[in-house]
This record gives sequence, C-alpha cells and structure tokens, in this order.
Amino acid sequence: MPKTYDVAVVGPTGPVGEAMLEILAQRDFPVGKIYPLAGEGATGKRIEFRNSHVRIGNLADFDFTTVQIGLFAGSSELAEAYAPKAAAAGCVVIDNSPFFRDTDDVPLVVPEVNPERIADYRSRGIIANPDCSTIQMLVALKPIHDFAGIERINVATYQAVSGSGTDAIRELADQTARLLNGKAITRPVAYAKQIAFNAIPQIGDAMDNGYTREEMMLVWETARVLGDPGIRVNPTAVRVPVFFGDSQALHIETRDKVSRAKAVELLAAAPGVKVLDSRESGGYATAVTEAANDDNVFISRIREDLSHAKGLDLWVVADNVRKGAALNSVQIAEILIASYI
Repeated sequence: MPKTYDVAVVGPTGPVGEAMLEILAQRDFPVGKIYPLAGEGATGKRIEFRNSHVRIGNLADFDFTTVQIGLFAGSSELAEAYAPKAAAAGCVVIDNSPFFRDTDDVPLVVPEVNPERIADYRSRGIIANPDCSTIQMLVALKPIHDFAGIERINVATYQAVSGSGTDAIRELADQTARLLNGKAITRPVAYAKQIAFNAIPQIGDAMDNGYTREEMMLVWETARVLGDPGIRVNPTAVRVPVFFGDSQALHIETRDKVSRAKAVELLAAAPGVKVLDSRESGGYATAVTEAANDDNVFISRIREDLSHAKGLDLWVVADNVRKGAALNSVQIAEILIASYI
C-alpha cells in the first residue's frame, strides 16, 4: 500500500490556505488524514477537501505529534507561537509567513532554485517560503544566473491585493463597485490610500533607508536563495488593483553577455517557466489572462537592454497565491517526502 502522510494546514480559510488544500488534491499528494487548523473564530466550520467536508480544528489544542507535515498559511504571530511547538513534536513545518525568512538555521527554499537546502530542515524542523515576489523573480532568473552570472537586478513589482489577504480583496471589490455606481468610497482600511483604479507605491512599512520592508525582502532573500551575497538588487514594490497575479519589470546586468536568443533558449528549458513572447500585439503574458490560477511563471518582452552592453529586460508574471505561496509549499513537501522523511 502506498505510504501516506498526515498533514495539518494552518490558516485554511485564507487565500493561501484554500489554495494549499486545492493544490494538495490536484497534485495527488499522498495525504492520509488532513487537519485544517485555525483560531477559535473559524473552529468548527467545515471546508471541502477531495469531495469531502472536513471540520476545522482549534490550533491552540492540536496535538502535532499526530501529523508529519504542517503547512502554515497564517500570520507571523501564529508561526512564532506554533511552528516551534509543531517542530518539537516531530512535524516538519513549511511556513509561508515572513517570520523565519531571515533566520539563519531555517532554510529558505524555492524548489526550482535551491532544492538541496531542504535537507537543512533538520536543524529546526522548519522550512521557510520566501516572499511571493522573490519566488517569482528567482524562478525566472535562475537559468540566466547559472549561465552568465547576474551582477545586478533592477526590479519593479506590480502586486495583487490578494497578497494582503481576504480583507484587501473585499476592499478592492467594494471600492470598485462604489465608484462604478457613482458612490463615494469609505475610508480605506486595508491600505493607506484608495486601491481601486490606483497604484500604491508602498507595500509594507517604510524602513530607515527609504525602502519598504517588501522591497528589502527582495534584497535579502535573493542573496539567501541564490547563495550569492554579491548580487545587487534595486527594488520598487507597487500595489495595483488586480485580484490575483503579480507582475514584474526586470532589468538585469550579467557578468557575461546573454543574447535574446540565448535567454529564450535558457528560459524555455527551465522548470516551472513558460515563455510567451511572440513580438506581436498580445504576444505576451499578463497577470490576469495567463498567470492567475496557473502554476507557471510566465516570461515575456525579452529584450537586450539598450542602455547596457550586458543587460537584459524581462516581463514576468505569476499567480502570487499559487506559485508565490501555496504551490511553493506543496512542492517543498513533495521533495521532503521523496528524499528526506
């Protein structure tokens, strides 16, 4: 009989938790028993998993010795409080929150980029997901970095509201409906300013250097995941009125020259990547029409930089909730059971 693994999903009612449950089923992950876990407000509610309805358990009371894998889709506060307890009970935690991302003895993993780091879970029993923007960007850049060595990355991100959770999704929907019906919007709650029909150049709190925490995560996490602290990253992160799917304009400088043709060849052969770049009207991917609800990172507008002899420009889109969070976690779990537990 095939081996199965009992899995806890912490935060099953948010966008990422819902996607984790969906992806576990879609990819036929060998789940024995599934345990959706949440705080008291959601305890007792039922969710669907593989055509059955499962009751949500109380996270505070759960015995993690009963599961082998814990997929955490909650806040940093939940990760801080419960991930070490779960790991101490013998459950391998794969955490999507920011809490462990800069912890030296917790591996930060993108399966297409540094799967070998999964072995380091033994230190703490915890593996961290990078930020959604980091995951998307590094899946796209890994083959180019391996071939030519990336020295500098200029990146502007255009990020969907689902990255902020359910309340932000509702706020965009509510503001849009009100404005289209000639009504004034209520005071924004999820963001500092109106998000509908707008672009907000702030994701996360501002830091002393003028960059936001979201922008600095791209700097810190790129160095950790690629294992190359010498790569320079210059980021700007923008929240845009899109429900699902993040977009990035990437301008990279490489150690060795990479032609457009070679870049297309490298990217077309890379795992988790789809190149859509026909150089005609509509011959590119967008967050809404291609990336949303898809598991691939799409790359378009591949150009040799006019301003730099060893520069490349790329347009990159991906589903921030799936590849940027839930799928990345499940892929880590797949490697974990195949090679380590």
